[in-house]
Amino acid sequence: MKKIGSKKDEAPAQLIDARIEGPADWQGKMLSRLRALIMQADPEMIEERKWRKASNAMAGVPVWSHNGIVCTGETYKTVVKLTFAKGAALPDPSGLFNSSLDGNARRAIDIREGEAIDEDAFIALIRAAVSLNESSGRAPKKR
Repeated sequence: MKKIGSKKDEAPAQLIDARIEGPADWQGKMLSRLRALIMQADPEMIEERKWRKASNAMAGVPVWSHNGIVCTGETYKTVVKLTFAKGAALPDPSGLFNSSLDGNARRAIDIREGEAIDEDAFIALIRAAVSLNESSGRAPKKR
Protein backbone atom coordinates (compact mmCIF):
# COMPACT_ATOMS: atom_id res chain seq x y z
CA MET A 1 0.00 0.00 0.00
CA LYS A 2 1.45 3.34 -1.00
CA LYS A 3 1.38 6.23 1.43
CA ILE A 4 -0.25 9.48 0.41
CA GLY A 5 2.37 12.16 0.14
CA SER A 6 5.10 9.69 -0.71
CA LYS A 7 7.58 10.36 -3.52
CA LYS A 8 5.50 8.04 -5.71
CA ASP A 9 2.60 10.51 -5.55
CA GLU A 10 4.61 13.45 -6.87
CA ALA A 11 3.75 14.70 -10.35
CA PRO A 12 6.44 14.07 -12.97
CA ALA A 13 7.01 17.81 -13.40
CA GLN A 14 7.73 18.12 -9.67
CA LEU A 15 10.19 15.24 -9.86
CA ILE A 16 11.95 16.89 -12.78
CA ASP A 17 12.00 20.15 -10.81
CA ALA A 18 13.74 18.33 -7.97
CA ARG A 19 16.23 16.71 -10.35
CA ILE A 20 17.07 20.06 -11.96
CA GLU A 21 17.26 21.93 -8.67
CA GLY A 22 19.49 19.25 -7.18
CA PRO A 23 22.71 20.31 -8.87
CA ALA A 24 23.02 24.00 -7.98
CA ASP A 25 25.68 24.43 -10.63
CA TRP A 26 25.84 25.08 -14.34
CA GLN A 27 24.35 21.66 -15.15
CA GLY A 28 21.12 22.32 -13.26
CA LYS A 29 20.81 25.76 -14.82
CA MET A 30 21.45 24.40 -18.31
CA LEU A 31 18.98 21.53 -17.94
CA SER A 32 16.41 24.02 -16.63
CA ARG A 33 16.93 26.28 -19.65
CA LEU A 34 16.66 23.35 -22.08
CA ARG A 35 13.48 22.22 -20.35
CA ALA A 36 11.98 25.70 -20.81
CA LEU A 37 12.88 25.63 -24.52
CA ILE A 38 11.34 22.16 -24.91
CA MET A 39 8.09 23.34 -23.34
CA GLN A 40 8.16 26.52 -25.43
CA ALA A 41 8.59 24.44 -28.60
CA ASP A 42 5.64 22.21 -27.71
CA PRO A 43 3.36 23.23 -24.82
CA GLU A 44 1.63 19.82 -25.12
CA MET A 45 4.84 17.98 -24.28
CA ILE A 46 4.48 15.36 -21.54
CA GLU A 47 7.18 15.36 -18.86
CA GLU A 48 8.05 12.15 -17.03
CA ARG A 49 10.79 10.69 -14.88
CA LYS A 50 11.67 7.18 -15.97
CA TRP A 51 14.01 4.43 -14.95
CA ARG A 52 14.04 5.30 -11.24
CA LYS A 53 15.45 2.77 -8.82
CA ALA A 54 13.89 1.93 -5.47
CA SER A 55 17.27 2.52 -3.85
CA ASN A 56 17.30 6.13 -5.06
CA ALA A 57 13.81 7.55 -5.56
CA MET A 58 15.19 10.96 -6.55
CA ALA A 59 17.17 9.45 -9.40
CA GLY A 60 15.69 8.82 -12.77
CA VAL A 61 15.88 10.40 -16.16
CA PRO A 62 13.77 13.38 -17.25
CA VAL A 63 11.89 12.34 -20.38
CA TRP A 64 9.87 14.55 -22.72
CA SER A 65 7.27 12.83 -24.90
CA HIS A 66 4.67 13.68 -27.49
CA ASN A 67 3.28 10.60 -29.26
CA GLY A 68 6.43 8.80 -28.14
CA ILE A 69 9.72 9.84 -26.60
CA VAL A 70 11.15 13.03 -28.05
CA CYS A 71 14.25 13.29 -25.87
CA THR A 72 15.78 12.59 -22.49
CA GLY A 73 17.90 14.91 -20.40
CA GLU A 74 20.77 13.80 -18.20
CA THR A 75 23.54 15.47 -16.27
CA TYR A 76 26.99 13.97 -16.10
CA LYS A 77 30.20 15.19 -14.54
CA THR A 78 31.28 17.20 -17.60
CA VAL A 79 28.18 17.45 -19.83
CA VAL A 80 24.45 17.92 -19.97
CA LYS A 81 23.21 15.36 -22.49
CA LEU A 82 19.98 15.55 -24.47
CA THR A 83 19.36 12.28 -26.30
CA PHE A 84 16.78 12.21 -29.08
CA ALA A 85 15.16 8.79 -29.50
CA LYS A 86 14.79 9.17 -33.29
CA GLY A 87 17.58 11.67 -33.80
CA ALA A 88 19.11 9.85 -36.78
CA ALA A 89 15.90 10.51 -38.72
CA LEU A 90 15.81 14.23 -37.92
CA PRO A 91 17.17 17.06 -40.04
CA ASP A 92 19.95 18.91 -38.21
CA PRO A 93 21.04 21.74 -40.50
CA SER A 94 22.63 23.66 -37.60
CA GLY A 95 24.73 20.68 -36.51
CA LEU A 96 23.43 20.50 -32.93
CA PHE A 97 23.97 16.75 -32.70
CA ASN A 98 27.51 16.11 -31.53
CA SER A 99 27.26 12.75 -29.75
CA SER A 100 26.01 9.21 -30.47
CA LEU A 101 26.46 9.96 -34.17
CA ASP A 102 27.12 6.36 -35.19
CA GLY A 103 23.83 4.90 -33.94
CA ASN A 104 21.02 3.79 -36.19
CA ALA A 105 18.31 5.66 -34.28
CA ARG A 106 19.53 7.93 -31.50
CA ARG A 107 21.48 11.16 -31.65
CA ALA A 108 22.54 13.34 -28.74
CA ILE A 109 23.62 16.85 -27.92
CA ASP A 110 26.38 17.17 -25.31
CA ILE A 111 26.72 20.61 -23.77
CA ARG A 112 29.79 21.43 -21.71
CA GLU A 113 30.23 24.15 -19.13
CA GLY A 114 30.46 27.57 -20.77
CA GLU A 115 28.91 26.41 -24.05
CA ALA A 116 25.71 27.90 -25.39
CA ILE A 117 23.10 26.29 -27.58
CA ASP A 118 21.48 27.86 -30.63
CA GLU A 119 18.03 28.22 -29.09
CA ASP A 120 16.17 28.74 -32.37
CA ALA A 121 17.78 25.64 -33.90
CA PHE A 122 17.04 23.65 -30.73
CA ILE A 123 13.35 24.64 -30.80
CA ALA A 124 13.19 23.67 -34.49
CA LEU A 125 14.76 20.30 -33.65
CA ILE A 126 12.21 19.66 -30.89
CA ARG A 127 9.37 20.53 -33.27
CA ALA A 128 10.80 18.25 -35.95
CA ALA A 129 11.01 15.39 -33.42
CA VAL A 130 7.37 15.92 -32.42
CA SER A 131 6.34 16.02 -36.06
CA LEU A 132 8.21 12.79 -36.75
CA ASN A 133 6.48 11.10 -33.81
CA GLU A 134 3.09 12.31 -35.05
CA SER A 135 3.74 11.03 -38.56
CA SER A 136 4.84 7.61 -37.32
CA GLY A 137 1.22 6.65 -36.76
CA ARG A 138 1.44 6.06 -33.01
CA ALA A 139 -1.71 6.69 -31.06
CA PRO A 140 -1.49 9.75 -28.79
CA LYS A 141 -0.51 8.93 -25.23
CA LYS A 142 -3.27 9.43 -22.70
CA ARG A 143 -2.69 12.17 -20.16
